[in-house]
Amino acid sequence: SYLFPRQIDGRYVMLSRKDRENLYVATSDDVHFWDDAEELHKPTKSWELIQIGNCGSPIETEAGWLVLTHGVGPMRRYTIGALLLDLDDPTRVIGQLAQPLLEPDASEREGYVPNVLYTCGGLIHRDQLVLPYGFSDVGIGIALISLPELLTQLAESAS
Repeated sequence: SYLFPRQIDGRYVMLSRKDRENLYVATSDDVHFWDDAEELHKPTKSWELIQIGNCGSPIETEAGWLVLTHGVGPMRRYTIGALLLDLDDPTRVIGQLAQPLLEPDASEREGYVPNVLYTCGGLIHRDQLVLPYGFSDVGIGIALISLPELLTQLAESAS
């Protein structure tokens, strides 16, 4: 579970995967008790059909809350995706990438846990999403992704 970096409408908000398959948004008046949780997103794409989870806290952008996800698809292949949530109502998904944002390439598929690419979150620096990631439990990499292009793709997916 990961907290949003600020309260929304005076409430604490966090993402969770309480059933280990789907993403939920939970809200609370007291950060120690989380009674309200509503399903946010079920796996819908082939690369996330087995389960989906979030990777770190949501990142606030002008376009909405950027949520990095990990999707588990066939052959237990882990990829990184992205959702965009409404800034004022984070229970509303306003965009989802049609394809993974990152997936293991040929040099990242072999290792202790093969065919897995994962992250614990990213950060924004200028117009770039800086995304450190691990692969196959044997190495690390850093992806630099154009934030304007990513947000455009997410916005277009909502159309």
